[in-house]
Order: sequence, then C-alpha cells, then structure tokens
Amino acid sequence: MLILYSMKWNILDNSLVTSHKSLITVLLKNRKLNTKKEIDDFLDPKNPSEIELRELKITKSSVQRIVKRLKIAKEKKEKIVVFGDYDCDGICATAILWETLYKLGFDAMPYIPDRFEEGYGIKTSSFVNTKLKSLNPKLIITVDNGIVAYDAIKEAKKRKIDLIVVDHHTKGDKQLKAYGILHSTMVCGSALAWFLANKVRPLNIASKRSDLNSGLDLVTIGTIADQMPLLGINRSLVRYGLPELAKTKRVGLQLMFKDLKLDSVGTYEVGYLIAPRINAMGRLDSATDSLRFLCTKDSKKAKDLNKLLNDTNSKRQKIVDEVLIKAIEKVNEDSVNTDKIIVISGNYHEGVIGLASGKITEKFYRPSIVLSENKEISKASARSIIGFNIIEAIKKTGLIIEGGGHPMAAGFSIETTKISEFRAKINKIGDKNLSEEILTKKLLIDLKINFNLINQELVDEIKKFDPTGQGNYSPVFVSKNVEVKEAKIIGQEGKHLKLKLSQNEIVFDAIAFGFANDQKLNANGVVSVAYTIEENVWNNKSSIQLKIKDIHLFD
Repeated sequence: MLILYSMKWNILDNSLVTSHKSLITVLLKNRKLNTKKEIDDFLDPKNPSEIELRELKITKSSVQRIVKRLKIAKEKKEKIVVFGDYDCDGICATAILWETLYKLGFDAMPYIPDRFEEGYGIKTSSFVNTKLKSLNPKLIITVDNGIVAYDAIKEAKKRKIDLIVVDHHTKGDKQLKAYGILHSTMVCGSALAWFLANKVRPLNIASKRSDLNSGLDLVTIGTIADQMPLLGINRSLVRYGLPELAKTKRVGLQLMFKDLKLDSVGTYEVGYLIAPRINAMGRLDSATDSLRFLCTKDSKKAKDLNKLLNDTNSKRQKIVDEVLIKAIEKVNEDSVNTDKIIVISGNYHEGVIGLASGKITEKFYRPSIVLSENKEISKASARSIIGFNIIEAIKKTGLIIEGGGHPMAAGFSIETTKISEFRAKINKIGDKNLSEEILTKKLLIDLKINFNLINQELVDEIKKFDPTGQGNYSPVFVSKNVEVKEAKIIGQEGKHLKLKLSQNEIVFDAIAFGFANDQKLNANGVVSVAYTIEENVWNNKSSIQLKIKDIHLFD
C-alpha cells in the first residue's frame, strides 16, 4: 500500500460500525464522554449565563473583592483604564469590559499597548508612557495579560494605583500581589472579561437579564482565535455565541460579513476569515484600530476601518509568505533540520513570527521557535505539538528576559547574544522529552464505516457535535475498498482534486484539498479514504459531500 501523505492513521475504534446508534455511541466515547451527565452536557450545553465562576476554579471572595473595588471607583468617579493586549482575544476582552463599564456610567477608558513600542503586557515602563500617563488612572484592570506582571504591580503601588489582573495565561512561580486577581486557564481572556462584566452589571439596577449575553459575540471570536478546546465551558460559550455573532449589531462586523459574502458564521469563518483580519492590525500597526472597528456605531467610520483591516490583512499575508520562504530555506539548509526543536532567527518582521512558527510546526511537525533578531534584545514566538509543553521548556532554559503563554504557544524576549545557547539548551530538553511517538504526525480517525451508512439522517446526527474545532474535532471516518470513479484537478492554482468515489455501487462526490500534486491517484484505482462528512449547498440544492483528510493507495 502506498501512503499519499506521511500521516500515520490512528483509528480509535477498529470495529466496522453498521448502525447510526452505534456510530454516535463510539463518537461520544472517543471524546471521553461516558456518563449520562457528560453526554447531556455535551449535546445540550448550558447557557453561559448559568455557568458559575466556581466551575472555572475562581473563588467567590476574589470576585466580590473586585466588584467591591469597582463600586468604590464608581462612587468616587475614579478614572479606570482597561489595559488589554494587541491580539484578537485581548482586543475582544478589552472591548467587552470597557463597553460594560462605560454603559454602567464608570469613567473608564480602553488602552491597548503598541506591539513595537511597548511590547506585550503591562510593565514598569507602561506607567511613564505618555498615552497611559495622561489618563491618570486610579484603577487599572488588565485583561488577557498581567498574571506575571510582578514589577508592574510594585510600580502601581508606588504610584497609589490599584491593579486588578484578569488573565488566563500560565501563572508564574511567585505570588502575584495585585489588588485583585481573576484567573483561570480553562477559558480565554475575553471569556474572563465577559464573566467579570456580568458580575459588574448588577451595580446598575436598570440592567436586564437579557444584557447577560451582551458581548458573547466577541467571546466567541476570542475563544476560537485563541484556539481554546471547544469542550465544557468553551463549548457552551461558542455554541450560544455563534448565533449572537451571526446577528451581531456591531456595524463593523456586519460590513465585514457582507464583504466576505458569508451566508453563515461558524468556527471556520471565525478562525480563518474574521479573526485574522482583527489580528492583522496588532501584527503590523495599531491594534487600537481593531478595537475601534469592533466598538464603533458610526457606519462611515466602520466602513473606513473595515477597509483598513482588510488591506492590512492582505499585507500581513504577503509578509508571512516572505518570512516563511526564508525560514524554511534556513531549516532545510542549516543543521537545524536535525534538531527536535526548530529554532531559527533572522531579520524577520516581529509581528508575524508567531504565524511563521505555526506554519513551520505544521510543515515539519516539530515544536518551533522563530526569533526576530535585534541588536540587543530579540523577540521570539513559539508553537508546539501535542505532548510537549513549550512554555515550560522555554522557562527551564533560564535564559529568557520575560515571557509567557500556554503549553502549545508562547512568546518571550531574550538577549540576542544568548540565542545560540538557548537553542542548545532547549534542544537538550527536547531530546529528553520528545520521543519518536510524539514526533510522529497522526491523523485521528474515529471509526470505520461503509458508504451505505451515509445519508441525511447521519448528517443531522453529526451536526449535534457542532461547534467543532480545537479539542472537539469534526468526526473523521475511514472507508476501505473504495473505487475512484473520477479525479479532476480544480482550483485556480490546480492544487485540489474533485473526486467521485464509489463503494458497492454507492457513489459520493468528494473534495481533496492539496492532493492534486500526487500523480499516483488515478481513476479506477482502489483506495482507503479518511474523511469528514459535510452538507454541500450549491444553487439552493443540498447534497452530501466527503471532505478528504488522507488517502492510502493500494498497489
């Protein structure tokens, strides 16, 4: 048997399933949903407004302390700054909390630092920044940052400014002595901002229960953009948030949806079309423009900002392509290609090194770190693979100046002279912890079925697993002894295949993205196919289509 791609197939259930009921049972089991409560919560997740903060491992007392401080701020008419981050989640978090405070009558202003002038997160230098200093806040609330801002908290206390941290990143080793802390790694920054906003709303007796879903459209964008696993609480947020996003009243998003010609808004549209445009400003220019885009009610401003975001995203795509070409050349030419962890540095645009790292990890299936070199201090972005905690490994080197992140993604700064030492140290860690099993890219397949089981009833059953995405992948099936009736190259660049596949005289159309370069796949061949099942709508007609994930060819 010839394997078209290098992925190893990991079939979770090797039995041939012959009924819809058995199929759904296996899908639930594969997602580690065994008890009636687990299954019910998955298939019918609770409304996010009913989720209690203790489910996020946040204590009632910590929330009460923050709300009490905000109540004092309102009574004293103190200036509040919501200090966010320049990525999509941070922008959404800033918008959610600032909008809530502003509507409730607080003297609040949003603030997003400049990636290139100020860097990530609040720090001691933030307090002498002209823009922030001019606001003269008595209370600062960080969102999507701050959980390791030890020095900034000391500086805030010196200046008699109370600092509240609302963050989901990994905690540091030392105790954080902020005035208040709202922390959980179970959800993203925008979700934490939303939960806090709902606790603050009762300070205004005019607030209605219907207000509780306000901002859920942005939580959905932040959750998907930050690649949170769509299970449990995140599943509830996105399941209820997607309809809110589809009917959003934000004029900027409405214009974006129209330009993108979106008939519906799902996890794909958010992750690959909407979030990148919001993210682009912070990567190349000022993320404050993305914040304005989300919050403005002025149609003219929204139109101008929508064009700016779209143009900047196009520019970002070109820069990423250029960086990626250079980076891949370096990986192939350098001794880096023998390292278990790819570490490359060069004169790369700081705003896109995270995207470049992600694409390198995807291509080579190894953890990767891309550094944007500067004379003294270099900035780095890292992406990992399942089974290797990248932020933990980075910290263990003991060489970084500052940094933070998650097991799968991280960012940090380092002295340029220490890059070679860093590469050697982190690869020693990689050699100990990255086995060949971890470094083998696997396609996770749920189970085996035959084509006679595929019909509209099955499509409707599979839809119950939506929204799918990170942590809750679309159900993947494998069918063997499938005949290729037709194989046509399609797409402007001729990279994809349109197939007609037959098994026991049952025929389905299939689409295989990126498979056109393999000349071994010909009509009349017999194959095993791994695929997802989707409903394809064309000219108001609906049909079932298979979306190919991988193909094994028989000799």
